[in-house]
Amino acid sequence: MSNINNINTNNSNSNAILEIVNLEKRFGENNVLRDISMSVFEGEVVSIIGSSGAGKSTLLRCINLLEEPSGGDILFHGKSIITDRQSISRYRAKVGMVFQQFNLFNNMTVLQNCVVGQVKVLGRSRAEAEETAIMYLDRVGMYAFSDALPRQISGGQKQRAAIARALCMNPEVILFDEPTSSLDPEMVGEVLGVMRYLAKGGMTMLVVTHEMSFAREISSRVVFMDSGIIEEADTPDVIFTSPKKERTRAFISSIL
Repeated sequence: MSNINNINTNNSNSNAILEIVNLEKRFGENNVLRDISMSVFEGEVVSIIGSSGAGKSTLLRCINLLEEPSGGDILFHGKSIITDRQSISRYRAKVGMVFQQFNLFNNMTVLQNCVVGQVKVLGRSRAEAEETAIMYLDRVGMYAFSDALPRQISGGQKQRAAIARALCMNPEVILFDEPTSSLDPEMVGEVLGVMRYLAKGGMTMLVVTHEMSFAREISSRVVFMDSGIIEEADTPDVIFTSPKKERTRAFISSIL
């Protein structure tokens, strides 16, 4: 396993699962991401923090190719996913994503939401897919709601179902885009509890979050973004107690 305390965000490393190399994203004249470079290694939990509008969610959407990067490259096990578009669905299975708004299919039960991708993308039989779905729904405490439609369950339950759906695809990395931002405060804890469980189990995770205590607790590294760039990246202890950059210090001071 690669060193999970590696804090170098700028140098390419062929042992990384994911490498982001000089990534750019522009919307018209608005340069949302500028020269973003970082690597994610097996077993790491990398938390991305920063003010709203810093480019954090756009970065995740580019990594999962939900947004087309304007420049740079994204490597998965050393191979570019920008130049090789033949296996995007397989790539998205291996680099799963959990969204702010859950993105469950409203006309499908919780179980069906967890089955459909396995059958269509991974080619599993329905019986095998259901067995896998039941296992992961049970793991996130959602087995009892397998036959419920999304409109029949709470926001926290929807997000736990969405996490189970991502796990069903056997991902190597899960991207979390502010997974608790749409939840009522009392529901936040149940989702963070599932994420803590995954982190302790060695799941590689890239997490955009405003939950600073959570980021400090579970992260191998914390990346602070500001105005579309990586301002600073280091261990949680450094970022939260003795950041090197003035902009990082100002941000941490304002939220703690």
